[in-house]
Amino acid sequence: MPVPKSVSSFLSRHFCTKPKLPSFSNIPSKYRPHSIKEAQKALIDYLHTTRSLPYTFAEHIAKNSLFSLSNLTQNIHFSAPKFSRRFRKFLRYHPINEFEFLFESIGLNYDEIAAFLPPNKFFFYEDRSVLDAACALSGFGFPWNMLGKLYKEEASIFRKTSSELNSTLDEFKRYGFNSVSIICICLAFPHVLAGGIVAGLLEGLKSDFSEFCMVESEGDFGSCYEICKKFRLFYNLGLEKGKVGALMSKKKSIFLEFPEEILAQKADYFCRFDVKKQDVGLLLVHSPEILNLDLNSPMISVVGLLKHVGLGTDELNHVVDKFSHVLGRNQMTNLPNIMRALDLHKWFFYEIMNDYELLATYCLNSPDEDVDEGFGLSLETIRLSRTPTHTMNKLKFLHGIGYGENSVTIGVLSRLHGTDRELQERFDCLLRMGIEFSKLCSMIQIAPKILNQKPDILEQKVEFLCRQIGSSLEYLDVFPAFLCFDLEKRMKPRYRFHMWLRKKGLCSRDYSIASIMATSEKKFVARIFGIHPAAPKHWFETFSYTTSAHN
Repeated sequence: MPVPKSVSSFLSRHFCTKPKLPSFSNIPSKYRPHSIKEAQKALIDYLHTTRSLPYTFAEHIAKNSLFSLSNLTQNIHFSAPKFSRRFRKFLRYHPINEFEFLFESIGLNYDEIAAFLPPNKFFFYEDRSVLDAACALSGFGFPWNMLGKLYKEEASIFRKTSSELNSTLDEFKRYGFNSVSIICICLAFPHVLAGGIVAGLLEGLKSDFSEFCMVESEGDFGSCYEICKKFRLFYNLGLEKGKVGALMSKKKSIFLEFPEEILAQKADYFCRFDVKKQDVGLLLVHSPEILNLDLNSPMISVVGLLKHVGLGTDELNHVVDKFSHVLGRNQMTNLPNIMRALDLHKWFFYEIMNDYELLATYCLNSPDEDVDEGFGLSLETIRLSRTPTHTMNKLKFLHGIGYGENSVTIGVLSRLHGTDRELQERFDCLLRMGIEFSKLCSMIQIAPKILNQKPDILEQKVEFLCRQIGSSLEYLDVFPAFLCFDLEKRMKPRYRFHMWLRKKGLCSRDYSIASIMATSEKKFVARIFGIHPAAPKHWFETFSYTTSAHN
């Protein structure tokens, strides 16, 4: 089956532009374009004549595997008049890994190919399944160099026989879809080819397509594929299949104007408010004008924005009193985490959902609004330091979790150690352990050194607190410094000794965890001496980390 004209035009615009060439470093630049064409012709002849591939598919493979071809040419000494002959001779005596060329040609990133190559197999006759499936799909009209998308998402498609694939594709036609629509649906929803027909999805798509007059018309492939990707995005956000098209069609021009990538970015932005995905989907379909907003670069005043959206005076005073680390300026891109740090994320999101223009109409009242001069001076000091990039990246991390441009942020920054990536990993680890976002930000303000530890160490300390001591995560709200003490040298020995004292009836008082852990070694020994004169001797001989280390 020939590739539909609408598919061909889409490919000519999006995939047939001249790709960025690999090095071909052994070929002088002035000979390079011609030599590449000669190498491709030789490879086509090799695959077609020697390896018995149909010419069309040999051509697809040779013309879409430039990086593999470049690596192959490194083995050939270049000489302008002899290059083509030498290349053909090399192919006769040095068989290539045909799967490498195939996987690159169908659109897999060359750097990823090694992970997909079948072990100890080099020739198609050793395993025809991937090639046969690719040929069957290409024969139906699928763009050859887009098949890699199907392979990455659902490799099982390429274990199906040609007859199985054709039978599945024929089933689509029973729902009234034309060939262009079928190709677009499969590229956007690869699982429909992997696991058979998904009736609910196809019925929903048929209904949603009808709103865009795309069920039977041979419409433009590019537009159809974009719409399919947008449908998938909204389905993944939890909107009901078959209802999305009607919602989108009310403001069709906006959804057609913006590519799916922009829609995905906006969806990801609002999902960061930690609200229901379905509500994010509803926000976008009801107020697609929000796609026009720049939600990355504008600067905001946290207090100014809260006033603008309608936070009451009492609540605003509470924010100022309790969350000094969030106050000041920040970037709009950090807004979701700013609101999470204030524990106002759900309130803020639903205010925007009810009236998106609250966000669209916000701007700073003046260039100097909420500017912290001390913060500015600190920035200048950082820029003149020995490691400005490293420090600025750490500062970017703090802004990213909601810390504003203020003196508190600078104070926390000076006590953080590690790269911005390491700090983010440690922060995310504590979130996974169940600590609430706003509480964790406040804990870091009180005890920044929490984030100077590896994730596995933090996990062990949280587990010790909850499982061994039997406390809850809420205790960290009042004593976040618990996570700063050494687990093996202080936490475990002191807690076990305290429990031994209780068990022996020597200590009637139940000391708090903070009192047990935070007391200096000198004061700790003095306290247990007061409990019983012989207690220090037993501590040093049996429980102290120094004793266990020597043992």
